[in-house]
Amino acid sequence: MDVGALHTLAGDAGSQDPLVALRAVAQMRRELDRHEAVVVRRARNANASWQLIALCLGVSKQAVHKKYGRA
Repeated sequence: MDVGALHTLAGDAGSQDPLVALRAVAQMRRELDRHEAVVVRRARNANASWQLIALCLGVSKQAVHKKYGRA
């Protein structure tokens, strides 16, 4: 998803119609989760440590490794 589409969703999330807002929030959450996974993979490919990635995301090293690490 491109930045323009995220801007549109962000605008819709502020809609006075709560159903429009909820749909936009749900779609934004899915898109941001997808984007986060891509960026974490890029960071790991660039040799960023789990600790540094966790710090950037504001979570523990264990949490980020559990979510994105491979066994």
